[in-house]
Amino acid sequence: QVRLVESGGGSVQSGGSLRLSCAASGYIGSTYCMDWFRQAPGKKREGVAAIDSAGRTNYVDSVKGRFTISQDKAKNTLYLQMNSLKPDDTAVYYCAVDSPSCSAYYRGDHNYIKSWGQGTQVTVSS
Repeated sequence: QVRLVESGGGSVQSGGSLRLSCAASGYIGSTYCMDWFRQAPGKKREGVAAIDSAGRTNYVDSVKGRFTISQDKAKNTLYLQMNSLKPDDTAVYYCAVDSPSCSAYYRGDHNYIKSWGQGTQVTVSS
């Protein structure tokens, strides 16, 4: 079982930036996909961004051009750089180990998630 620990959340004003980190301990595998999800109060958890072991990335439309997912394989750490933040970005953000084909992210089926982090709160004020 891979353990994931997120950090970097906080409170910012609209237009500000934050960088989330997700440190992974344990063996993820040579072929994998890792995701960032978020869940706002009263809403379903949604996939925000995904990156696979080949470095291919995907973003939900609402964050394209503002968020960047990246990974440091040497440090076993996943990142989410969030720029031009909006109040609608307010949510708890979770990192996750997905199936190698990013099935949870693309299909919205969280049964494919192998590990979840504990979540980190991001609050954007107007």
